[in-house]
Amino acid sequence: MTDIFRRTLLAAALVASATGVHAQAAWPTAKPITLIVPFTAGGATDGIARLFAQKLGEQIGQSVVVDNVGGGGGAIGTQKAAKATPDGYTILMAVDSPAAIAQFVNPDAVKYDTQRDFAPVGMLAIQPLVIMGRPGLVANSFKDVITQAKAEPGKLTYATSGIGTILHLAMERYQQQAGIKLLHVPYRGGAQAITDLIGNQVDMAILPSGSAIPQITSKKAKGLVVTDGRRLASLPDVPSITELPGFKDLSINSWIGVFAPAKTAPAVVEKLNQEMNKVMQLPEVRAKFAELAIVPGSGTAAQFGTFVKNEQARYERIVRDANIRE
Repeated sequence: MTDIFRRTLLAAALVASATGVHAQAAWPTAKPITLIVPFTAGGATDGIARLFAQKLGEQIGQSVVVDNVGGGGGAIGTQKAAKATPDGYTILMAVDSPAAIAQFVNPDAVKYDTQRDFAPVGMLAIQPLVIMGRPGLVANSFKDVITQAKAEPGKLTYATSGIGTILHLAMERYQQQAGIKLLHVPYRGGAQAITDLIGNQVDMAILPSGSAIPQITSKKAKGLVVTDGRRLASLPDVPSITELPGFKDLSINSWIGVFAPAKTAPAVVEKLNQEMNKVMQLPEVRAKFAELAIVPGSGTAAQFGTFVKNEQARYERIVRDANIRE
C-alpha cells in the first residue's frame, strides 16, 4: 500500500470516528479488503470480479479477496454486504438485478434498500444484452419476431436466467413497446438456457454479450438483436434495438458496479473510486473486456449513484407495468 493511500484512508478513519461513523482506530492495516460477489464461483460475473480484485490489489498494494456468496438471485450476498461494518474493508460487486431490481420484484424477501444501505463507489462495467434465436427459428431478426408474435400471440418462448433479472425486464419492456406477448421460460442460470436454445427447446434466449457472442459466431444460434444503442463490433450483422421503429430510446444494458456499506467514510469511497478508474484503464483489463463486448466503467462515485437511482426508477416502472413478482 502506498504512503499516500495509507495517509488518505487513515485520515478518513479519524474523520469518521470524530463524526460518529464507525471506524477502526488502527485502520488501515494489512487486513485484506473483501469483495463480496453475490453469485457462486465460476460464472461470468465471478470472472470479472476476480480480474478486478487482482488488478485493484496490485494497484493499491493490498490484498483484495473475493468472497462468493450465492443464493437468492444475488440477494443473499447483497444483503451480507449491506450489513457489513462500514470500515472500508468490505465492498460489494453490485450487479443490476440484485442491487437495483430485486427489491421491487420481491419486496417481502429483500430486506435491504439500495439507496439507504449502500454508498456508491463507481461503475465497473456495462455489458450489452443479445437476443438470440434457436437454429430452427423461422424469424431471422427481432423485427421478424414481432411480426410472428402478432400473428401467434403467446406461442413464441424466450429463456432468461431468472425471474426479475435485467434480462427478464428487458424482454418485458420490448414486448410492451411492440404490443406482443411472448412466453417467458426462466432458468436458474444462463448455461442451461443456452443448451435448450441450441437444442431447439426454446425459441429465443436473452443473455449478456459475453455469453451470447460465442453461440452466434459459431452459428449455434441466430443473433436477432443487440439491446445496446449501437451494433457490436464482434456482431456487425446483428442490428441494434434502436434501429427498430419505435425503439429509438429503448437500449437496456446490464451493468456492474461497486458499492460500500452506507456510512463508509467519504474519503475512503473517493479513494476507492480513483483506484477503480485507474484499473479500468489498464490495457490488460480493457483487452479482456473487449473480448466480451464489455465497456469498462468510469466516472465519479456521485455519477454512479445518480445512474443507479435513474435505473431503479426505470426498473420499478417496468416491474409495475408488467406485474412481475417472484
